[in-house]
Amino acid sequence: MKMSEEIRTKLEKLQEVLKEKYEIEEKMKELPKALDISKETLESLKHGWFEKNAEYESEKAKVEALKQELDRAVRDREMGEKNMDDIKTHREYEILDKQISEAQRKEEEIRKNLQQEERKLEELKDDLDNENELIESQKSDVEKIKAENDAYAEKFQQQLEELKAKEDEASEDIDNEIVYKFQRIIKRNQKGIVAIKGNVCEGCHMILPYQYAADVRSGDKVYFCPYCSRVIYYEEVQDGEEQFYSPEDTGSLLGVGDDDVDDEFADEDEDVSEASSSEEGAFASDEE
Repeated sequence: MKMSEEIRTKLEKLQEVLKEKYEIEEKMKELPKALDISKETLESLKHGWFEKNAEYESEKAKVEALKQELDRAVRDREMGEKNMDDIKTHREYEILDKQISEAQRKEEEIRKNLQQEERKLEELKDDLDNENELIESQKSDVEKIKAENDAYAEKFQQQLEELKAKEDEASEDIDNEIVYKFQRIIKRNQKGIVAIKGNVCEGCHMILPYQYAADVRSGDKVYFCPYCSRVIYYEEVQDGEEQFYSPEDTGSLLGVGDDDVDDEFADEDEDVSEASSSEEGAFASDEE
């Protein structure tokens, strides 16, 4: 007797449920990433704002210092011009005139520098205003993504609860060890139950030992492929006689479909690994 149709149907149903479950779980893992990126962007903008603000405050202090220096230069020039009324000799006139000229030159130079620095200060202020707008906009994005994530998380959690009920129903009457192995297979390969035709696994396209294929065909247990670890069942060939291949024919079958063999899973699962060298059905597990 072959694997019962009931168990096969349950495993196929369980496969679809598990695929959907693991897809949702992966989506839930991805949810925080967008939020983290948005938060990092916000922190980067804040850091940039602090740097620009420090530059702005430094420039503001420089402008204030120039204004004070300009005031002193203006006072010196005005004082010199006022003292012109008290000049008595030509020599005194020349000295004072030179002082006034120097004060005017210094005043013009300071005024020119002040205008440049004030323009720079205004540009820095505009930059700060823009940074503030970007920060506020990014804050809104963070809150929006967080709200969306919460909504998705709630939706996903509800879906997982519904799938858990379907998973329990589909795995009912199936041995827990088989369910455990099947869950791991689906998580890695997505497809966990496949047919064998003749003695070739449709999952990994590897040639199975003839006796092992015969056991799958006639047995009433659940069998696993020794190579890709998937659950296997025998499928009759509809057209023509069934073909069985020997290991010498492997070259003509390897790579068909180029489906990856889950060696990593086989290495981790000692039971499956040991069965890969056995032709006596060591992979078989009771249905119940």
